[in-house]
Amino acid sequence: MNPCWNDDGRRGEPFFLGGREIGAGRTPFVIAEIGVNHDGSFQRARELVHAARDAGADAAKFQMFDAAMLMSRDAVLAAYQKLQGASDPRDMLTALALKPDELGRLADECVDCGLVPIVTVFSLPLFAFAREQSWHAFKTASPDLVNLPLLQTVASFGKPLIVSTGAATREEVAQAARWLADVRQLAFLQCTSSYPARDDVAAIGAMHEIRAITGRTVGYSDHTASMDTGGLAVAAGAAILEKHLTYDRGACGPDHAASLDPMQFAGYVALAHRAARMVGGFTKELQTVERDVRTVSRQSLVAVCDLPEGHLVTPADLCVKRPGTGICASRLDDIVGRRLARAVEADRVLVEADILWPVAAESGL
Repeated sequence: MNPCWNDDGRRGEPFFLGGREIGAGRTPFVIAEIGVNHDGSFQRARELVHAARDAGADAAKFQMFDAAMLMSRDAVLAAYQKLQGASDPRDMLTALALKPDELGRLADECVDCGLVPIVTVFSLPLFAFAREQSWHAFKTASPDLVNLPLLQTVASFGKPLIVSTGAATREEVAQAARWLADVRQLAFLQCTSSYPARDDVAAIGAMHEIRAITGRTVGYSDHTASMDTGGLAVAAGAAILEKHLTYDRGACGPDHAASLDPMQFAGYVALAHRAARMVGGFTKELQTVERDVRTVSRQSLVAVCDLPEGHLVTPADLCVKRPGTGICASRLDDIVGRRLARAVEADRVLVEADILWPVAAESGL
């Protein structure tokens, strides 16, 4: 297992989902956020599960909520919800809610078709249902980053937990990380709570500060309307991607416009996977495919003229030329002042056997 480290060198637990370790340098774990894009229809939700699988997602995520539990009489609509035609927040969510038993059946459907089932539970009483269902992991929504009772409850389940950080300050992220310090399987997602989020507010790079603050695996919850954002986030270090999946981006509802349809989602996954292959392991190392070019194009120390055996090498005796099969040009200072163990012809690279190296003295007993 490879532990994750934050920028201060503190060790974090490796994070596992769906039986595989998730982290930098690995194929990103892509969550299809079905959310409320089923429009309150169980059959449509089931169809979206299969669309997520066919598009190459690793997981499907749902939302378990009850409008009356979640919203007081003082609740108001967000601006983007008004733009989608909603007039009353409770009525909007009531129409979009699936029953807890329906969500449990969808979790089973995910398992049957090879997806990791993930749920976001919005109210404490609903955890009694979720606890008995087949959810493999839980995710908390951005508004609940500061909801201590909810975080304590979901943390008590002992299952992998993913925490979104939209509309939060760095101090609130740090606070949540402290609250959840004993959770072994924990990841945080950078998120911009705007639907859809413009490029100039996507803030993908904030993942680096979240990793530094929390010492945990990080990812990106993508609310942009673009297909390539996931690949960009992976290139910036995202180990987890969450993206809304819909049957129709033009459908009436709060999240459809910030979602991708199945064909677009498949392209999104492909781009993210390609980005992961191109990024590699976030380390700089000599790759096998580079060795031939390295040998041909690196430069060695070369004799300017014929040099006899025993000659004391001076800077004027040497130049630098390709290939890199001889003594590297970086070792010029090591070679000047040495004597030749044998004659070297003009325009030939110097190799180790050409140099008369001092014999190390044997240590006495």
